[in-house]
Amino acid sequence: MPALPTLLVLDADPPPRLGRLTGRVRIVHADETTIAEQLPYADVLLVWDFASHAVRAAWPGEGARPRWVHTASAGVDHLMCPELAASDTVVTNARGIFDQPIAEYVAALVLAMAKDLPRTLHLQERREWRHRESQRVAGTKACVVGSGPIGRAIAKYLKALGVTTAIVGRTPRTGIHGPDDLSRLMARADWVISAAPLTSDTHHMFDTRRFGVMQPSARFVNVGRGQLVDETALAEALSKRWIAGAALDVFEHEPLTSDSPLWEVPGLIVSPHMSGDTVGWRDELGAQFIELYERWETGQTLPNVVDKQRGYVPGH
Repeated sequence: MPALPTLLVLDADPPPRLGRLTGRVRIVHADETTIAEQLPYADVLLVWDFASHAVRAAWPGEGARPRWVHTASAGVDHLMCPELAASDTVVTNARGIFDQPIAEYVAALVLAMAKDLPRTLHLQERREWRHRESQRVAGTKACVVGSGPIGRAIAKYLKALGVTTAIVGRTPRTGIHGPDDLSRLMARADWVISAAPLTSDTHHMFDTRRFGVMQPSARFVNVGRGQLVDETALAEALSKRWIAGAALDVFEHEPLTSDSPLWEVPGLIVSPHMSGDTVGWRDELGAQFIELYERWETGQTLPNVVDKQRGYVPGH
């Protein structure tokens, strides 16, 4: 009887529910201290702890290594390294799980900022009655940066609110603008939404120059990766009122420490990397991996395969 394949799980709490795979695979659990010694013996690696950089640090160069790596996240920058990118190991991600929840979250932020809800709640805590006028969302313009499923879902939800939306991607094509159009579109937008993957080309793409082209009435939202934004430049843009407001759900260093100056930046909404995390999201991630494993087990083509040179799943 042939030996069972080995599935190595880089754990996080709570662990994934993999009961459907009982008897079909040998499951081994690892943490950041043990993953390096276990990687060469695994056929498949499930990166359940998608906040960890342990895979990038531990990935073996020459010799045995997993044939397939799946990360329970949309981004893959936390695990990608030159050795993994150059190997024949297949990498997949959790594409499809977070699209709708993140789009809902962005729509909520747009409405909250347009209707001045943060200040309403602040005034309520102070028991202060202060009438204001709010902004109409319908008829405004948005620039969504990131043409993957999350970016397209955001555009769909904003269009439902009456927002005219332009999407910017890595490569221009029908319905998608290229990077050369970004500054021009940002200059016209009332809302700039960052939902791009993190690559060498997108690191700190939102900097002093980019915030400088935005309208003083415009607002910025980042639900992509924290390293897309130069946080010092954003803080300056808000403090000097170059832009009217911003919301960050992701940060260069997480969790955000209690002494971070970002907590005090005027007009900035801070949330703890939760835009895609709705009730039951971990079970959805586990079920998705099991479906992918069953395809891999029977030799079928895997969906959600990451282009390891680009750092994301190419669009169709």
